[in-house]
Amino acid sequence: MAKRPEPTGDTIAVTITALEMTARPTRPAPAAPRLNSPVMLVHAERPTISFYRYLYNTVGEDWLWYERRILDDAALGAIIHDDDVFVYVLYTGGVPAGYVELDCRRRPDIEVAYVGLIPEFIGHGLGWRLVNWAIESAWSREPDRVWIDTCSLDHPAALPLYQKAGFTPFGQRTIEIPNPRLLPCFGGGA
Repeated sequence: MAKRPEPTGDTIAVTITALEMTARPTRPAPAAPRLNSPVMLVHAERPTISFYRYLYNTVGEDWLWYERRILDDAALGAIIHDDDVFVYVLYTGGVPAGYVELDCRRRPDIEVAYVGLIPEFIGHGLGWRLVNWAIESAWSREPDRVWIDTCSLDHPAALPLYQKAGFTPFGQRTIEIPNPRLLPCFGGGA
């Protein structure tokens, strides 16, 4: 997989696209990819901070996920241990392959807050499976709306994948963020 060029400068312009579903999809279930190893999705009930950071940092490293990296353990724990936040870990062959986080704190809406794969598992059909599972799980909670954000730093297939899964864009904005590679949480300067 070709990597996107590393950002330069102190800040980066990022375009965020907000997508939503206002009704449960009526399409047939997607065909499951043929896999060489068993696949299992497990609810990580009150995941340890270190395990969650491993997932977040490993999945988000190439896409410059930084928001959760800059939180201290207490602030991160307050989010991921909230009774209305659900973290599910995808395993294949007994190894963590990715995760999805559903945030139900703003009911009747549910946000697919994070979804992604560990780099070695990208390109094997697992992303499609994980996104569709997240959609089904969110709709099983009977929300009025399910939504997700993606941005210009995410995997290039993210936006088309979400649209193929049934999400519709409803807003777009461009913001400036600090260059994550320069932040201490990414090993940058102080």
